[in-house]
Amino acid sequence: MSSIETLMDNLKIELPSWAFGNAGTRFKVFGTPGTPRTIREKIADAATVHRLTGLAPTVALHIPWDEVADYRALGAYAEDLGVRLGTVNSNTFQDDDYKFGSLTHIDKKVREKAIDHHLACIEVMAETGSTDLKIWLADGTNYPGQGDIRGRQDRLAESLATIYQHIGEGQRLVLEYKFFEPATYMTDVPDWGTAFAQVSALGERAMVCLDTGHHAPGTNIEFIVAQLLRLRKLGSFDFNSRFYADDDLIVGAADPFQLFRILFEVIRGGGLDADSGVALMLDQCHNVEAKIPGQIRSVLNVQEMTARAAMVDLDALTEAQENGDVLTANSVFMDAFYTDVRPRLARWRAEHGLPEDPMAAFARSGYQRQIEAERVGGAQSGWGA
Repeated sequence: MSSIETLMDNLKIELPSWAFGNAGTRFKVFGTPGTPRTIREKIADAATVHRLTGLAPTVALHIPWDEVADYRALGAYAEDLGVRLGTVNSNTFQDDDYKFGSLTHIDKKVREKAIDHHLACIEVMAETGSTDLKIWLADGTNYPGQGDIRGRQDRLAESLATIYQHIGEGQRLVLEYKFFEPATYMTDVPDWGTAFAQVSALGERAMVCLDTGHHAPGTNIEFIVAQLLRLRKLGSFDFNSRFYADDDLIVGAADPFQLFRILFEVIRGGGLDADSGVALMLDQCHNVEAKIPGQIRSVLNVQEMTARAAMVDLDALTEAQENGDVLTANSVFMDAFYTDVRPRLARWRAEHGLPEDPMAAFARSGYQRQIEAERVGGAQSGWGA
């Protein structure tokens, strides 16, 4: 078996439950027929993506959006559909108490509330078998002088240390960074360096999450990927695309070449080895496009760029680099990027009992018509619910 087929067999992309709910702009959330009303219906949609692509065996939960009384029963339901429950994502950005921060808040009672929420998420992990607790914070300030930058970092370190003490064997704390939004002057975890510094102080089971949409324009994201892999601190990806800010678009939509470059460094650093521990997840909002095909398109984009990145001739590239042959090195890279791997991936799918064209297979399946007919009444899930 060639290295590309081996990579395809190892490639697993987690789907976010919230991607199947309604989303929109800051001004309007758009409802659509067939949108899930419960976490079980979200899981059913995610299972459909996996059934057609073979690439998405787990579903990430967001707490409290996906709270249920019995997580073991929810896990059994997911397994009956051919998927498992995955990463547990915390939420400390929607309560009024968190207006001026959560884990960094100057009021100890608010910090304790935020810490207790994360401890509850760890309990959910124990019930679902999840290995990762993912933390993204909206904490920050809007004006110079509004908060003590150094003091906020100290409080963050103390809060994370308290949470980390409860992380069990085989579990990880994964800290995500974001350079702005909603805070506009200073965000408490704005970049990979801050996230790295915080998790390094915690221990070996604390890692960094890299969201491909959470960077300033012009940022060399593949450099960050290479560095975090080199430092053994890259825990997971949240894949999406951006044109301007944190747009949460379909991954690869804005810059397929960037996705290719990122995945080349992932492969180069062993991030797709079976025992690497690097988790790939989508983090997207489908505002105007259909949600299930949007997720199918997304995982196929990751698969295609992974296959292209695997086609880089490393021997030829290394020789050109060592000889200072700039143009040859670049051409080796570009030859792989421009290679059409779609027929090869279609054969891989056929060999694994999957439809050669998952997008067309979904359109033919009638699943969308079925859920539109069945999911009538009740409250549709949406961003924040």
